[in-house]
Amino acid sequence: MKRMTIKRFTNGGQGTFGVLMQAGEGGRPLCLTLERPWLDNRPDVSSIPAGLYTCRRTLSPRFGETFEVTGVPGRTVILFHKGNTIADSSGCVLLGERFGTLGGSAAVLGSAQAFSLLMRGLSGMDEFELRVQEV
Repeated sequence: MKRMTIKRFTNGGQGTFGVLMQAGEGGRPLCLTLERPWLDNRPDVSSIPAGLYTCRRTLSPRFGETFEVTGVPGRTVILFHKGNTIADSSGCVLLGERFGTLGGSAAVLGSAQAFSLLMRGLSGMDEFELRVQEV
């Protein structure tokens, strides 16, 4: 099974920022991540706890084909999807190519491109292992 890691490096009121990296292959960075701030793993408003999870391919009515982070205690429907600021997320993982600001809020930009890159890289795979860690 393919393995990936989100290495988080900052957490604050405007979000939890990190880098999604491929495990092995020298830990090559794939894209940037943005999640909600840590709010005790509360559904829809918090980032997920650091830990090891299985991500499974799913078809979301809103976001189309994507991957869901499974096994998060007390949480379901945590998806990887396009978006720029935490206002675009209900506890999911947003992907981007670069950090910036949008409407005065911290953001990930180039989200559609980053999401496409992830999906192309996981073509033909139905699941992968995700480690989420604080740096």
